[in-house]
Amino acid sequence: MNTYTLNVAGLKRELPICPVDDKLDIAAFIMFGDVELTVNCARELIKLAPEHDVIITAEAKGIPLAYEMARQLGVNRYLIARKSPKLYMKNPISVEVKSITTAKIQRLYIDKDDADYMKGKRVLIVDDVISTGESLSAVETLVKQSGGEIVGRMAVLAEGDAKDRDDIIYLAPLPLFVK
Repeated sequence: MNTYTLNVAGLKRELPICPVDDKLDIAAFIMFGDVELTVNCARELIKLAPEHDVIITAEAKGIPLAYEMARQLGVNRYLIARKSPKLYMKNPISVEVKSITTAKIQRLYIDKDDADYMKGKRVLIVDDVISTGESLSAVETLVKQSGGEIVGRMAVLAEGDAKDRDDIIYLAPLPLFVK
């Protein structure tokens, strides 16, 4: 299998190259299960983070990063935009999202309690990778609908054209592989 060598947060990882379709391949960056990578990336992102009151991420791959950033900051709560409504959710708020790594259109949901918690707060959006920006845009919509103030958008990696965006903070670029 072809791989891409990534150097990020003082670590080196070999990422498998995976086909998205017959015209595009991506290097698969998976933080799940890699504690060292998650801890180091969280530490480095915190150094660059603007002042904020709460962190939010989209389910699922950003969860370990948001957790570790909150843990290192000594904060007891972070928020997750979920991929489906859960039984505990009261009057969930939802938005539509189409991600480069997901075949179909999905929705992201937050509980009304989480929405109320964000109201009037400085919100930092974090994720593992920002590529097309679709997931980021969906989370932004949830934050705005909740009355939160977006103070930053952060990711470990900016994939493809996302590396040229001036509204996101990231640790390293990640190329797309056009066939």
